[in-house]
Amino acid sequence: MSVSSSARRLAAVAGVAAVVVGAVALPASATDHHGRPHHERVYISDVQYNSPGRDDRSNRSLNGEWVELTNDSRRAVNLDGWTLTDEDGHTYTFDHYQLNGRASVRVHTGNGRDTRTDLYQDRRNYVWDNNSDTATLRTYRGRFVDEASWGRDRDHRGGDRRHGGERHEGHRH
Repeated sequence: MSVSSSARRLAAVAGVAAVVVGAVALPASATDHHGRPHHERVYISDVQYNSPGRDDRSNRSLNGEWVELTNDSRRAVNLDGWTLTDEDGHTYTFDHYQLNGRASVRVHTGNGRDTRTDLYQDRRNYVWDNNSDTATLRTYRGRFVDEASWGRDRDHRGGDRRHGGERHEGHRH
């Protein structure tokens, strides 16, 4: 075997090794440590910031106040560690919750038993200001996902919307 033929074989083996290493490394870089793809499509789809009836701090009234999240993608998204925050810094952190593909969940303010479609913050006071507030959704790493604002001449059906850094007017269903 000549030196040039050995060099070609060595180069071919190195090339195959690089392809194999690249193929193995690619899936790891395409997902985070929770196994979520970076292209999840979760957004704030609706907000009921003013619970129906009297604001008497009853559990029924507190649970009449909620924020709804929707997953537009076909795949489930692990929301573990994600946060939902108001302008005053009240924060709800999702704990071991996976939002199925093409599904929605409502995050209620009061006490209740968590289900696939309803989660509860277990608070005894209102979170969302009836006059003006912003609900902000972030990943467990603090990356901005979505927000919905109302008040100051805005309401949740015609308020300002921002998804992943873009500004949108109007309400999304």
